[in-house]
Amino acid sequence: MKSTKVKFGKTDKRQAYHFIISFEEGEVDDDTAFEITQRFAKEYIGNEYEVVFSVHNNTDHKHGHIIFNSVNMVNGKKYRYEKGDWAKYIQPLTNRLCEEYGLSTIDISADGKGINERYKDWNPYRDGKFIWKDMVMRDVDSCIVQASTYDSFLGLMEEKGYTIKQGKHMAVMMPGMKRYMRIDAWGSEYTKERITERIREESIADYKPQKERSQPKIVYCKFTRYKRAKLTGLQKKYFAKLYRTGKLKKRSYSQAWKYRDDIKKMHKLHAQYTFLSKYGIKDIGELNDRWQVLDDKRKSINREISRVRRGEKASEKLFKALEKIDELSESENCYIRGDDFFKEEHEQYILLSDEIKNQGYTVEEIRSLKEHYKNKYAELRSILKDVKKQLKISDEIIREENEKSGRSIEEVREEKQIKEKDKQPQK
Repeated sequence: MKSTKVKFGKTDKRQAYHFIISFEEGEVDDDTAFEITQRFAKEYIGNEYEVVFSVHNNTDHKHGHIIFNSVNMVNGKKYRYEKGDWAKYIQPLTNRLCEEYGLSTIDISADGKGINERYKDWNPYRDGKFIWKDMVMRDVDSCIVQASTYDSFLGLMEEKGYTIKQGKHMAVMMPGMKRYMRIDAWGSEYTKERITERIREESIADYKPQKERSQPKIVYCKFTRYKRAKLTGLQKKYFAKLYRTGKLKKRSYSQAWKYRDDIKKMHKLHAQYTFLSKYGIKDIGELNDRWQVLDDKRKSINREISRVRRGEKASEKLFKALEKIDELSESENCYIRGDDFFKEEHEQYILLSDEIKNQGYTVEEIRSLKEHYKNKYAELRSILKDVKKQLKISDEIIREENEKSGRSIEEVREEKQIKEKDKQPQK
């Protein structure tokens, strides 16, 4: 590239252009991303500019880097990027290539901006008035995650510049604010007691990367045999059903396709019997009580998921800055080693790092925070999936039992609510 510039006497000003094609998370594999990047370079840049390209998979979003010489190696003319080229040529070509592979595209409006922009810049001003609540709430949530005790939480808040007033209600104020802001006014998640609980539940210090599983080995041990407890009436009924349906195991495997419905029924009965046995359910009343416990747990988990998502949303701008920093990390390393070719990327890297620092965080703190939210969400989704599965099983058993008595689930539950209401003391 340098020799081309010297040849045509154009070694000043812009040295090269750098395009990045980013793909949706989990939507494309490495080979397809590389192929699309290669085709874009060939169709848009052609054969008259020296170009290098690669695909990076070190972030959640795979992305291709394309860097090409600013000087045409055939006629010596410099590449010119005109205003509007992105909407007229670059994005339409990217969309066409992505459509060929069945990938997501970006709609382009008349003013050259994507209609369906995935992320909006966080704007600290709305109609000229600074909105403090968004920033303060984000800082509180972040300090809760980083703190190991309530006192360390207060210390982290003070390090960010907050003055804290404690009494019946905790209030905070930052330079520039006209008055103190009460934290517990935001809801039950921000009382002193709940903040203390959240510190125990959400501490980053508790997060440990999963260790590699050790190789399985045989362990010999002594054990004492105990007699299995006798089955209850409801458990006997479903065990009998399971036993009768299980006789199909004696049939020839080659004929199994004829008994597909029987096989499904057997799996269903096995799940029902296991559920009844696990919770020691003896009658329909205990079954309804277990359903209520599971339903309350489902609601509680959904509320917790919503809270995690709100915390994640509040730090979205910082997470986007971190993602961009990761994309620029290789270019930054090249610049540090003395390659001025990546000066523009270095300036972007410094700008983004300062942006995070000015918000009162380090890059590693943001990385840990992002990992925490990701793991917490995955954990809650896994628990919710299991609870929903158990609710479905209990619903099926209740429906079957009530159909025999000619009553619906809704009628039984309404009757139970009336009885519980009657039991409550009259005021």
